[in-house]
Amino acid sequence: MNICNNLKAIRNRLGMSQQELANIAGVTRQTIGAVETGQCAPSVTISLRLAKALGCQVEDLFWLAEEDLPKIEAILADSTPKLQQLQVILAKIGDRWIAYPLLGRDAFRIEMIPSDGEVVAVSHPIVESGVSASGSDVAKSRSGGSRRSELFKTGASPVRVDGFPSISKLPLTLAYPSGEASYAQRLVERNERHPTGEAQQSHIGTNKVVVRLLDDMDKLYNTVVIAGCTPVLSVLAKATEYWHPKLRVHYRFAHSKAALRSLCRGEVHIAGMHLYDPETGEHNIPFVREVLTGKGAVLITLGVWEEGLLVPPGNPMGVKTVSDLVEFGATVVTHEVGSGNRMLLERKLQEEGVPLEAVKRFDHIVHNHQDVALSVVSGIADAGISTASIAATFGLGFIPLHSARYDLVILKEYLEEAPVQQFINILGHQLVRSQLQILGGYDISKTGEVVANI
Repeated sequence: MNICNNLKAIRNRLGMSQQELANIAGVTRQTIGAVETGQCAPSVTISLRLAKALGCQVEDLFWLAEEDLPKIEAILADSTPKLQQLQVILAKIGDRWIAYPLLGRDAFRIEMIPSDGEVVAVSHPIVESGVSASGSDVAKSRSGGSRRSELFKTGASPVRVDGFPSISKLPLTLAYPSGEASYAQRLVERNERHPTGEAQQSHIGTNKVVVRLLDDMDKLYNTVVIAGCTPVLSVLAKATEYWHPKLRVHYRFAHSKAALRSLCRGEVHIAGMHLYDPETGEHNIPFVREVLTGKGAVLITLGVWEEGLLVPPGNPMGVKTVSDLVEFGATVVTHEVGSGNRMLLERKLQEEGVPLEAVKRFDHIVHNHQDVALSVVSGIADAGISTASIAATFGLGFIPLHSARYDLVILKEYLEEAPVQQFINILGHQLVRSQLQILGGYDISKTGEVVANI
């Protein structure tokens, strides 16, 4: 059987050479090279040694390639246009398989997210990392049983990430950006430095809240939080949770600059971004260097996607460039300032000598790719910036303008956390690559590669 592996990608992320990994695993460098290139299938012993040396599971490193995927006959639930590739959801109804096309609105889901707890009171101003409990509180939180919730009753409450109006009861999701052990350790160290309980002012939020837990504490510690704008985040979440059932992926939609700021504030583990700097010709790296001053981070590529103009099917206006939008009087739907798509539109207009003010813009600012497509589909707007995969999903015309690299930015201090490791290790898996490939408009040749170490 053909065995696929993620060995080189994981080794590179950890900054290890083949010889260093060979020394730790007790094998030869030639063995590492042969396994990485697929020239030989590792034994069970070697597989276990490599997984131990890299601090991951064997399943993160190796899996069987399924060359001939099973096929079943199904009935399409809706009439659809003839497409070369059509994504579907399958279900067996009675004795028949029914295929539900993932097109337009049906390709996205707005879900009511089960909450982890309920805000029951606002506490005092927050401290440096959202905690001010004593060492004894940490011991209680780690002792198991019902006493684990004591951490949330002593004023050592989670940080409020976003600004909200005064609400007496507010459902929310909880996560620790640095995991249980390091989080508890910092609690003790901080209280040793501040024995009177005096807190240092934090850059996160303005208030702490007391939370009544509705779920198990272990689930909170096994959560990885990611912010970004690509709809693929939901696909990554499902794939990761499939391979790691105890892991939960909580994703927050935010444009590139907002996601990066959220990472800098310690609100998320991972920020997704697709910003281009025309002065350096670099994607993302200059923006990360500017924002994450004094912090180390790695950038891992999710994929390269095609960005451009969404237009109605058949491109009835005959738009070819952004300057045509002005010439033809097209109404353009725009993203919020700071988003990668807004910056692309402004840059392309500048290159063609057209001021942004000359574009007939739709008054409503949209915040995600789906809303851009829906604005064009409904006829509210004649065009908008998005991706080739979104155009295909909604059956719209697409005019390519730029190939953008979408990277995941992770602070180095989070790389050792198990939830983060499990999430990034799934990037090299065939399950993820297949999902990206079928979407269209994605170059997955660099998926999972470290492109910068800052």
